[in-house]
Amino acid sequence: MAVTIKKVSNKSELKKFIRFNYELYKDNPYSVPDLYEDILGTFSSSKNPAFEFCEADFFLAYKGKKLVGRVAAILNKRANETWNKEEVRFGWIDFIDDLEVSKALLDTVALWGKDRGMTTMVGPMGFTDMDAEGMLIEGFDKQSTMATIYNYPYYSTHMEQLGYVKDVDWVEYRIMIPKEMPEKHKRISEMLMQRYHLKIKKIRNRKEVYAGLGKKIFDLINEAYAPLFGYSKMTQGQIDLYVKEYLTILDLRMVTVIEDGEDNVIGVGISMASISEALQKAKGKLFPFGWFYLGKALFWKRPDTLDLLLVAVKPEYQSKGVNALLFYDLIPMYNKLGFKYAESNPELEINSKVQAQWAYFERELHKRRRAYKKDI
Repeated sequence: MAVTIKKVSNKSELKKFIRFNYELYKDNPYSVPDLYEDILGTFSSSKNPAFEFCEADFFLAYKGKKLVGRVAAILNKRANETWNKEEVRFGWIDFIDDLEVSKALLDTVALWGKDRGMTTMVGPMGFTDMDAEGMLIEGFDKQSTMATIYNYPYYSTHMEQLGYVKDVDWVEYRIMIPKEMPEKHKRISEMLMQRYHLKIKKIRNRKEVYAGLGKKIFDLINEAYAPLFGYSKMTQGQIDLYVKEYLTILDLRMVTVIEDGEDNVIGVGISMASISEALQKAKGKLFPFGWFYLGKALFWKRPDTLDLLLVAVKPEYQSKGVNALLFYDLIPMYNKLGFKYAESNPELEINSKVQAQWAYFERELHKRRRAYKKDI
């Protein structure tokens, strides 16, 4: 039976696009579903500021009347200008184990990109680095996180059979949180504060975030992440959204800011209790009971694992050990809150500065994911 591709053209079809992933992975113990309300906002041109510089269409694959796959075609004009590329991205790709289906989906994105003058295809990637990216190629028996993609092992086999090759890999670590501060870690941190006149700042209340600290944090992220693969700087609209929707729901005890002697933000570490199991129990729905599972994991009965959402350090301080100073503050708090493990979330395998920060910890490299590319 031939594969039919249909472009999403209304809210009902967009709902099918989102729900296809839920159905494909409903019996998988490692997959963590997106929260429906969040992902619906991500796909909305009126709610997601990334559409200021991105163009996107969403496609469904059918065999007969059966929905068998989905994919998003994305053009990030800002990233292409930054990196001097002509790339179309494919993202949110899912399909049954049928090469005819995966080929039809990817060929659709390739044609969509060629119609817009693109010469290369890369993915899976989202609109920006704030979206999940990278196809899982190792660690299929490990629980996913809220910030990452889970997929079946056959996905990467399809990619290779269809002629796609590695563009870049990300690695993920499971880190044992030490019960006591490593002595060398402590010594380096205290030396840094004295030598460079640095200080640890804790956010006392959410008014500080709204009053300007939130913007300073995301300005720092823009500066620190600028050299990373495919990164496009966040606009003011994106920063305003992330400050409002994300920074304000965090447990502020798990957010650490480093300032220099003139109160400039030069480092930030943001972490939160893992909500992977809560999202699985909620099945992607906030109502009627999803809010309870999420609130319980975040504030009432925390799991033993936390997610390291992001670490950013001003470029001129990245080789001076400022990352150590962030965890000098956070490790005691992690122990106080009862955490035993941390998930690093994806880190570029070529980012040696990030890899070096785990040298003081017992750790396991337990997942790897890949962005594939192909000329079109």
